[in-house]
Amino acid sequence: MIGDRWGVTDEEVRRRYGCDDLVAHPTLEAWRGVTVHATPAAVWARVRQVRLAPYSYDLVDNLGRRSPRELREVPEPEVGDPFTHAFGRPQGRVRAVVPGQELTATIVGAHMSYAVLAGADTRLVLKVVARTSRWLSPAVSVGDLVMARRQLLNLKRLAEADERAP
Repeated sequence: MIGDRWGVTDEEVRRRYGCDDLVAHPTLEAWRGVTVHATPAAVWARVRQVRLAPYSYDLVDNLGRRSPRELREVPEPEVGDPFTHAFGRPQGRVRAVVPGQELTATIVGAHMSYAVLAGADTRLVLKVVARTSRWLSPAVSVGDLVMARRQLLNLKRLAEADERAP
């Protein structure tokens, strides 16, 4: 499908994610990933912060309000918590959490998992699954790619800056 992969390895695509348990036969599966030159703990702190704002294109999905750049103390997400805050109000729901490793949520009919993968380099991988009409899936995939790419690059940049800060 157009736009279904960006920045991920074949191994990351084969891996099982929490969102895989939420949709039996998805018509949309998309993977996005970045290497982050920061510790898994620093990356997870930024993933937790997605609960405050989308960290994508703020003009589009946050009514022009800038997602916080400073690291804030955000508690570990819990199942049932709002997933993020966008358009001036809470959006989506946290569906599963493995602290420090994976956050799975649902928003606007899509289910997604953010995985922090430790290794020689820290990887931040996002998988999105949904059931949409077959003709709509490519458009949703491309739209998600644009927004998710910006989000992951912002989280990467901020986590790397956190690591460099005194």
